[in-house]
Amino acid sequence: MIRTLITALLGAALLLLLQSVVPYARNLTNGYLAKDNELFLSLATKGLHWREPHKPFHIAGMLHFVGTQGLGAYLFATREGLILLNTGDPTSGPQIEDSIKQLGFDPKNLKVMINNHAHSDHAGAFAYLKKLSGAQLAIMEPDVAMIEDGGKSDFHYGHDWEIMGQEPAKVDRVLHNGDRVTLGEVSLTAYNTPGHTRGSTTWVTQIAEGSRNYLVVFPDGAGFNPGYRLVGDQPDYPDIADDYRRTHHFLEMLKPDMWFAQHTEYFDMAGKYAHMAEEGSAVWIDPEGYRRFIAQKKRAFEDEIDRQFTSQPIKQGTP
Repeated sequence: MIRTLITALLGAALLLLLQSVVPYARNLTNGYLAKDNELFLSLATKGLHWREPHKPFHIAGMLHFVGTQGLGAYLFATREGLILLNTGDPTSGPQIEDSIKQLGFDPKNLKVMINNHAHSDHAGAFAYLKKLSGAQLAIMEPDVAMIEDGGKSDFHYGHDWEIMGQEPAKVDRVLHNGDRVTLGEVSLTAYNTPGHTRGSTTWVTQIAEGSRNYLVVFPDGAGFNPGYRLVGDQPDYPDIADDYRRTHHFLEMLKPDMWFAQHTEYFDMAGKYAHMAEEGSAVWIDPEGYRRFIAQKKRAFEDEIDRQFTSQPIKQGTP
């Protein structure tokens, strides 16, 4: 029961945490945990190491990692300044600032900040870092309100924004599907891949390492959280299921050499990092892993659709 519940919610990483409090965990149900956002956030933060520091490191070309053990934040160091993709949760600002310094860069040289989506575990420190650096914040249009109101307009968590939100930050540039963010020699293309949030953004770029150029993708939008209403009379928003399916199709069409995500367990950062000393940047080349990841997200979504359909009450008079 515990293994099934936790795998369905956040993956096997939380299993060990829940096993340490089995008497309490035995009383949990999927529906209960979906309604208790404070508990959900607490378990995810501890079980998936969202606040535990990770040594910053160079990935390839101008790309560096400046996130935590569990949350992916990425730095592009260009000749004209720094681009930051994602933060961690609302406590992560000083940690990211320190990671940038450890890499030998000045955090005040942040020029542009972008994100995958506007939930607090990936956008929580934008306000802190914007005050520090004055960086321009560029966000996909459907997520702009969430960034500027601290999460109050989130279609799923807005009612509980005091738990699930973050300090508001002013958006300087509103992005639309296919827009590019360019600084120095780095150009990233933003694709709106809605589902997880309406403004979920997949970023695509090229990175040169040695004599090779790599297509690099930061996918987003494919996953759902506990309690997301995808079908029925009151979905979280109209056409959410159609958005997910369009997003899954778009992500399937991408063929990256390297890929990274806002949650580090998605691309097995720990496993790959352990071999980086021997293999160098080539350790991050993983097209097969990307295909498996998208296929797993697509399968999980369709399974959840089936589950929600079968749990819908049968209306009187419905043939």
